[in-house]
Amino acid sequence: MDEKLKIKISIADRVYPLTVNPSQEEGLRSASKKIDAMIKQYEENYAVRDKQDVLAMCALQFASQLEQKQLDKSIDGTETIDRLSKINDLLEQYLSK
Repeated sequence: MDEKLKIKISIADRVYPLTVNPSQEEGLRSASKKIDAMIKQYEENYAVRDKQDVLAMCALQFASQLEQKQLDKSIDGTETIDRLSKINDLLEQYLSK
């Protein structure tokens, strides 16, 4: 069983101590860097007074990206099933000859 790591992640100038699996460390560090970059972008481009507002917008943007990816996958899945069905029909026609 993997040994847990104790790491510190910084988001919006606050440090959060976490205990994670070693396989999660790189992803968490990358995510915190992306969040901080997004925070900086919002602060530079919009008149934001409160860090909570910026963090809420970051959460909304990440959540909407995740939702869009899931929607795209479900659409792709439907198209794939349709294509496989057509191929199956063609194979049945060919084999019945």
